[in-house]
Amino acid sequence: MVNYILVGIICSLVAGTASFLAIRWFDKRARRDGQSQAREIIAQAEREAANRIKEAELAIKEQTLQQKAEVERELAELREELRERERALDKRQEVLTQQEDDLRKQERIVEATQRRLTERLEEVQRRSEELARLTESQRQALYQISGLNREEATRRLLRQLEEELQQEIGAKLLRHEKRLQELCEAKAREMLLTAMQRFAAAHTAETTTTTVDIPNDDMKGRIIGREGRNIRCFEKVTGVDLIIDDTPGVVIVSGFDPVRREVARQALNKLIADGRIHPTRIEEVVAETQKEIDKFIQRKGEEAAEEVGITGVHPRVLYMLGRLHFRTSYSQNVLRHSIEVAFLAGMLAEMVGLKGDLARRCGLLHDIGKAADHELEGGHPKIGADLLKRHNEPPEVVHAALGHHDEIVTDYPYTVLVATADACSASRPGARRESLERYIKRMEELEAIACGFPGVEQAFAIQAGRELRVIANAKETDDAKAAKICRDIARAFEEQLTYPGEIKVTVVREARFTEIAR
Repeated sequence: MVNYILVGIICSLVAGTASFLAIRWFDKRARRDGQSQAREIIAQAEREAANRIKEAELAIKEQTLQQKAEVERELAELREELRERERALDKRQEVLTQQEDDLRKQERIVEATQRRLTERLEEVQRRSEELARLTESQRQALYQISGLNREEATRRLLRQLEEELQQEIGAKLLRHEKRLQELCEAKAREMLLTAMQRFAAAHTAETTTTTVDIPNDDMKGRIIGREGRNIRCFEKVTGVDLIIDDTPGVVIVSGFDPVRREVARQALNKLIADGRIHPTRIEEVVAETQKEIDKFIQRKGEEAAEEVGITGVHPRVLYMLGRLHFRTSYSQNVLRHSIEVAFLAGMLAEMVGLKGDLARRCGLLHDIGKAADHELEGGHPKIGADLLKRHNEPPEVVHAALGHHDEIVTDYPYTVLVATADACSASRPGARRESLERYIKRMEELEAIACGFPGVEQAFAIQAGRELRVIANAKETDDAKAAKICRDIARAFEEQLTYPGEIKVTVVREARFTEIAR
């Protein structure tokens, strides 16, 4: 048992010694490995430091080279700038030298010129003195030859100069009169154009617009449509402008072409009556109305030709003739005017032994160009003559349309007859003035406006509407109120009516007493 214990102790000692030795050995080996790793790390660090030193040296060298290159470039630029300045200075020096030479030359020239001028002045002075002596001697000789003294010669000379001056004054007066006449004509033309410009607006508004009544103001919104699509479609297919403003109960159709205006008016009335207003329906109604208007125009042309008694007219010419039904000239319907001219020209032709039917044909078609003068360039005589020539009308008819305003030399007697008949139709009393209905309506408007004021008993429009007599009630008004009524009526006319010239308003405050003697 003791042996076992000893053996165990010995084994334990041996194991502990072996463990200690192993630990020492491993420790030494770990130290050697750490030292070797440290040496490798140090070597690696030395290598990296050497590399970085080399890289830094290379970077420093590159930077040095770049700075050197920049310095050399700047030096080169400075040298080039210095050379440019040297060249500019050399050029300036050359210019200054040249200018100095030129100044010396000019000084020499001026000195020479002054010497010559001095010499010439002296010579001129000598000649002047010599001329004065010669003039005096010649004057004495002329006195002796003519027998006139100085005063008489002066009077004759002044009289001759006065006659010449009178002629020059007369010529200048004629020139000034001519220039003044031209200036007056220019001023008169300018005034006339200004007046035409100021007063043309109302006439244009009357002749280029048509009013369409609507049942209520809600219809305006339906005509406009969502985002304005209905009104844009209507204006596009009709070719007119539709004006929708705050005026209650009306919509205005505006356009220069009377046929398009009539198509738009009828189409708009149909759409308002139908109630269905949208782009597709607008296109259908406008197309339908256009066909109806075309048929109406063709029928009007045929009726005019049949009324005058001419045949063989081209359908296109008849259509253009029918368009004149919608055209007016100075408030005179052009189609009726053409029919009147046709009858007058036919009567004149038969009286002088010419063909009446040819004269009526010339008279009926003489204003055919007015149906298209707003679509083509040129005046209506040229447009009408070209239209008739294209449709094989006789040369007398073409020439009558071209020359009925005496703008060309007349080659046919029918042209003179048509011009005469045209003047007779235009100057016929009432042809180019307000119709009786419009005249009566204007009188009624004047009287109605005046009677609308309180204190007015009666109102009478006289002098063709140029004067209004108002009778005020003497019990309800005094002189001050009567004066105010007169002023208010005049202002109401200015605001509500369109009229040429002036309207005189006279208010009479009447107190009437009546007795009957039996």
